[in-house]
Amino acid sequence: MNTSMQTTSRRHFLNGAVSTLFAAPFITRGLRAASPNGKLRHAAFGASGMSHTDFMAMSTHPMWELAAVCDVDMRNFDRVRKDFPNVRCYQDWREMLEKEGDKIDSVNVSTPDHMHAPMGLRSMEMGKHVYGQKPLAQTLQECRQLMLKARETGVKTQMGIQVSSDFTERHAVGLIHEGAIGKVKEVHTFSNKKWGDMSAAPTAASPVPAELNWDLWLGPVTDRPYIDGFYHPKEWRKRRDFGTGTLGDMGCHMFSGWFRALDLAAPIAVKSMGQSPASMMSWATDCVVEYTFQGTSRTEGDTVKVTWYDGDARPPAELLASIGAKCPEQGSIYIGTEGVLVHQHTATPLLYPREKFQGHRYPKLEPRNHWFDFIDCCLKGGTAQPTANFDYAAPLTEAVLLGCIATVFHGETLAWDAAALKINHEAANKLVSREYRPDWKI
Repeated sequence: MNTSMQTTSRRHFLNGAVSTLFAAPFITRGLRAASPNGKLRHAAFGASGMSHTDFMAMSTHPMWELAAVCDVDMRNFDRVRKDFPNVRCYQDWREMLEKEGDKIDSVNVSTPDHMHAPMGLRSMEMGKHVYGQKPLAQTLQECRQLMLKARETGVKTQMGIQVSSDFTERHAVGLIHEGAIGKVKEVHTFSNKKWGDMSAAPTAASPVPAELNWDLWLGPVTDRPYIDGFYHPKEWRKRRDFGTGTLGDMGCHMFSGWFRALDLAAPIAVKSMGQSPASMMSWATDCVVEYTFQGTSRTEGDTVKVTWYDGDARPPAELLASIGAKCPEQGSIYIGTEGVLVHQHTATPLLYPREKFQGHRYPKLEPRNHWFDFIDCCLKGGTAQPTANFDYAAPLTEAVLLGCIATVFHGETLAWDAAALKINHEAANKLVSREYRPDWKI
């Protein structure tokens, strides 16, 4: 472990060791020219699922328009064409960027996790602003590359953790910052989703649907047979080569609240303590992962522990029993020196014991739209960045992905050197990056 990296805040982490080692000169090559009608001309990677959610949310902004969309499965285009009759559709995302390069200003990358980095990096190299879905990338090295490329090109970036702009998360952060529960001693954070699979993989290959380009769907990942229902369209989250399990899916949402509230940076160490390790093919279920972070001015002690639970795993019942609180299905529990904050995901945070905090005034916050935050920053230019820009999103996602790696090495403590992008464990360190197929080097 690099003992010189004794950070006390996320800001120090970003502006200190990592930027010293990796920062590239700030340049603005390839940044867009103003569109003829002054609107942000947008292209979408993905025509369904979360991509559809993203561009439909963006479409309510009066200065935004959808110019093009790509999807490896052409069955997804009909729905888009109903809402956007003039949209130009492509099956190959590389062709879309080549042909639309001078006609678009921004993109959203809302595809399976393994494609986030190739699409995001190429778009930024072309000077396009990038709204990247969570997790920012599938590997720690890719996250770091995306952050540095955003700095190098000067484009606007935003990770799709829309709840971080919601008043509920901002309330929780505000309560911690005002010291409502004193110094935070520990955090427990959890999701009841089950994006894992402990069963054996099917062995029988299936015919590839005529509308699906399977090779394009695989992208940089090693070639393999198509298995109907095992990867596409939704089960990829469970597979280690394509998704990041429940932790990768929901961790970026859940971690964001306490990352901001406690001013945290990179973890010092991480350890998986769940029921079972991840398999060679799929992520584990019912994970319990313990993180150790360097303490900050908002925590008690030199370090602070945060424990993640998913599936049927939950924090110890006694944590809330003594104060009469119920454990939500998804959320975070902050244990402080002066009280407890229970923040159910997307709901108003509550302070305990209730009798102690009767009449407590909650912070007043202005409304904020996560998608509009991105669009407005793109249109305005200048130095302002969206609230979940890649300087924030990359270290947040790196912490999440460290937990994913830990589930492969069940019961072992993995020390993390963020500046060196290195785990002190030979086998685990190999998972910091991935081998791409020869034609997909980034």
